[in-house]
Parts: sequence; C-alpha cells; structure tokens
Amino acid sequence: MHADLAQPSVALFARDAESIAESLAPKEVSAMRLASGMRVLTFYINRAGKRLSPSRLRNLEKAKRLLTARVEEARREEARRHSG
Repeated sequence: MHADLAQPSVALFARDAESIAESLAPKEVSAMRLASGMRVLTFYINRAGKRLSPSRLRNLEKAKRLLTARVEEARREEARRHSG
C-alpha cells in the first residue's frame, strides 16, 4: 500500500518506521516523489509537535532517516542514468 501524498491517513503515521517509509517512498519512484514523501512526514511531525510521545517521535525520526537514504539513493541512480 502506498500513501496518497495529497491526503495521507493519520493511521499511516502510527505504523512502524519501515512501513511509513515504504508507503511514502516506494522504491520505484523518482527522487522528486521521494522528497515529497519526506515533506509530508516532516509536516506531520511539525504539526503533531509536543503531542507525540517520545517513542512515536523516535519512530517517525527513524522513518525520516530511511526516507533520506532512499532519496539519496534515487538521486545517485538518476545521476548514473543521465551520465551514461
């Protein structure tokens, strides 16, 4: 299942970090789409603010790290395709 980035379900953010990252950034999408997923996650974290429990915040921050790694990998892959 992949998230609708225009209106992701709040339930998505209650899942484990790997599931959140996979939903916001499936492997077959571009770096631009991955970056959009990162913006959605960051927006959610900022809006939820102090209402997030420490464990939930840690999980969401882990999802951000996973997304960051996917964005970087997608950008490297796109650069390789364009340079060769």
